[in-house]
Amino acid sequence: MTTLQNTAGAAPAAVPSRSLWALGWQRLKRDRIGFACLWIVSGFMLLALCSWVGLIGRGWSAEVAVSYAPPTFLYQQAHDAAQASGAKKAETVTGTGLRPEEDPIWTETQAAMKNRDKYVVPEVKKAESLTFGADIRGRDILDKVVKGTSTSLFVGFFGALLSVVIGASLGACAGFLGRKIDDFLMWFYNVFTAMPDMLLLLAFAAVAGRGLGTVILVLSLTSWPGTFRLVRAEFIKLRSREFVQAADAIGASSARRMFVHILPNVSHLLLVQFSLLMVGLIKYEVILSFLGFGVDVRQVSWGSMLSEVPEELMQGYWWQLAMVVVFMSLLVTAFSMLTDSLRDALDPKVK
Repeated sequence: MTTLQNTAGAAPAAVPSRSLWALGWQRLKRDRIGFACLWIVSGFMLLALCSWVGLIGRGWSAEVAVSYAPPTFLYQQAHDAAQASGAKKAETVTGTGLRPEEDPIWTETQAAMKNRDKYVVPEVKKAESLTFGADIRGRDILDKVVKGTSTSLFVGFFGALLSVVIGASLGACAGFLGRKIDDFLMWFYNVFTAMPDMLLLLAFAAVAGRGLGTVILVLSLTSWPGTFRLVRAEFIKLRSREFVQAADAIGASSARRMFVHILPNVSHLLLVQFSLLMVGLIKYEVILSFLGFGVDVRQVSWGSMLSEVPEELMQGYWWQLAMVVVFMSLLVTAFSMLTDSLRDALDPKVK
């Protein structure tokens, strides 16, 4: 067996340096809960993508079952109980039940019966139960909640992305340029944050109207202040560092120093902020759609599904609420725990 021995005076082997992202990925993999949440969130993303391109959930608006069709397991239990108790279906009585001499319109009835086949309307057979039940119009709740997942994630993703872009751009200008630009942007920030978030959100939504694009724009325009405050503080701290001064000495422009030298050093904070915003915007979209300010009536989201729940609960139909709560709770919880894990994994102070 051969062994490697350090010779006297030999220089120690150089250890390859790893980037912050590589170190963060290693820390995240060691965090079992965070890594499991990453898989759950990735599964939801894949589900939303398949729904968005039409591979699944595209028939959510089809009325395939009877109104308020129960889940299959409930229907099967009721059916078995009815058979066990000897219940029989009531027989449908056709005709008047009178003898011809007692029926004053017997002749007219017989003449009309000869032509009845010409006016028969074919009856569409609808399912008596579905895997997870149906709503008032007989639409499959599983298809609806899958399509609603796609809508809510689409709004949360692009709303958070646009919000981060707006907040990071304004924060970079305020923190790096300073002086009058910083004073003006801070004044605008203070005025904007002086109003309650929900009131401002409803005001924007009421003016802009309903629709998927409108919801994304409204949510992004009302959620940028947190990113602005974070990026401004980081740029104020980093603008006087040696690497920025060196870039200035070799003639780098202000835009290059801001977005090429400083911005990559705060990118890990923007990723965590993006995750936080995405969770918050999904919740806000649900609230807006529940109140009637969200997506269009031709679309479905978790909020529009919850808006149908009060009437259903009064009649004892709970399965639509249960499906939305399960999907939404699982996604929001996994996203929140993943955000905490990302914050710990990407923290340079953690070794």
